[in-house]
This record gives sequence, C-alpha cells and structure tokens, in this order.
Amino acid sequence: MNKSLPNPIFESRLKSLELRQQGKVRDIYQVDPTHLLIIASDRLSAFDVILPDPIPGKGIVLTAISNFWFNHLRDVIPNHLTNINPESVVSTPEEKATVRDRAVVVQSLKPLPVEAVVRGYLIGSGWKDYCAERSVSGVPLPPGMELAEQLQEPIFTPSTKAAQGEHDENISLDTVKSLIGNELAETVKEISLALYEQASQYARERGIIIADTKFEFGLNEEGELVLIDEVFTPDSSRFWPVATYKPGRSPDSFDKQYVRDYLETLDWDKQPPGPNLPDVVITRTHEKYHEALRLLTA
Repeated sequence: MNKSLPNPIFESRLKSLELRQQGKVRDIYQVDPTHLLIIASDRLSAFDVILPDPIPGKGIVLTAISNFWFNHLRDVIPNHLTNINPESVVSTPEEKATVRDRAVVVQSLKPLPVEAVVRGYLIGSGWKDYCAERSVSGVPLPPGMELAEQLQEPIFTPSTKAAQGEHDENISLDTVKSLIGNELAETVKEISLALYEQASQYARERGIIIADTKFEFGLNEEGELVLIDEVFTPDSSRFWPVATYKPGRSPDSFDKQYVRDYLETLDWDKQPPGPNLPDVVITRTHEKYHEALRLLTA
C-alpha cells in the first residue's frame, strides 16, 4: 500500500451500536427505532464482488459527494438525512474517529426492492444488452449506435437489488410495476429522470459527464417517497471528463471504471473472491475519486 495515502477502513467495528446490515460498501447500525447510522467504508466492489483491497479515503469522498447532492437536489425529492451529528450517537474516541467525515445519521425507512437506473449514454451492461437485443430493459434503441454514444434522451432502466456476491439484473418498467405497483413505479421513473437531468446539467458545466447512475428510494411511515443510500457518487455513477469524451471507445473516467478496465485484463471469472489490486491502481483510483469531489463541489 502506498504509504502517502491515509489508513483505510475496510470495515467498521462499533461496539456501542448494533450492526444491522453490512453492504458492499456501507455498514449500517441501528441508533434507535427511527434512526440509522450509515458508515461509508473504503471497500470497493466491482462486478458486484467486494475486492480485498480498499481505496484509502474513498468512504470520506463518497459521503462528501452524497451530502452535497442531497442538499443540491432537495427541492426535487426529500432525502433521508437528519441533522444529527454521527459522533453524538457513538461512545468512545475511537468510534468517533471512525464515523468522522464518513458517516451520516438517517431516517429509518422501508427501502424499495429495485434499483432505479438512468442512462444517458450507452455503456456497461446497457451496451451488452443493446448488442444482443437492440434494447435496454425493454426500451428499444435505434440501430447502429456506438459504444459510449449519447442517447437521444435519458432512459429509465431499472434493475434488481441482488444479494451480496450476486449480480444485479436489468428489468423492465412492467416488472417494477408488478413489484411496487403502477403509480409508485411511474413516480420513481419520473423522479429518477428529473434527478438525472438536473445533476447531469450541473456536472457538465464543471467538466464531468454523468453517463449513467442508480438511485435507491424508500418509503416513510406516511407512504411518501424518499431518496436514500447515496446519490451521484463515483460508486453509483459513471463520471467521464467532458474534455476527452469520444464515442466509440471506453471513455476516461473519474470513477471505478478504471478498476473495472484493469480487472477485464485478468483471467478472473467475476466471482468471489476478487483479485488483489496493484498499488498503482489503488493510488490512481484514490486520485480519481478526489478529483471528482473537487470538480463537483469546488
């Protein structure tokens, strides 16, 4: 590990709160019946597999970017953030240091069983689906499109929320309707596209193309839709520099696509356990995440 990087946190080990869930990146603790503490670790997942090497400081960057977007987009939809200081809900100096700058206290909500994905460009699993079927999540697309080409307009292409170690699968809007009901599904689609439109315009003015992104939503006790988890981070989105973007090739990126591209060069079947990352990949990924934070939040 590069000694110039901060000490990473692969997983948190709080004793003062009950661990409720450990996701690919986030550790979730129960604060009280109506609040959760979410800690963004430095774990990195690729192809839905948690890699053995963390990216130092990544969780701090994710938290800062998410908090910025939650505030910036609060007029589009309410979010799960509270004004509770994470350090106030843990006990020891060590635990306070663990949560500092990388944790938030949020409302405890009922999450929807789907991921809301919006694509503005043809890349990743969307490109693979297009090559096979000329459509993505049941949305037909015109023939002759290139890798990374911008779509005529952004499309809503939801996916399943796979268990840890399993792969998300693209699903149609009709499938989402069967899971959560017609009205709620249409609302999720409308809000997702509105969030993408506003954020992608803001980011592009600052030199970043948001090629695609995913959201998670929950319901409060009144049945109102709330934006949860993370939003427009390098983990949940593909960020490309405007200056070097060119369709027909895999673009440069500010996100973990750099790691994905490295992993594609290996003889790895994309099943756990994930391979170790060279120091140069860890350092470069650390730099890319921080560059995205700088450009977006100035």
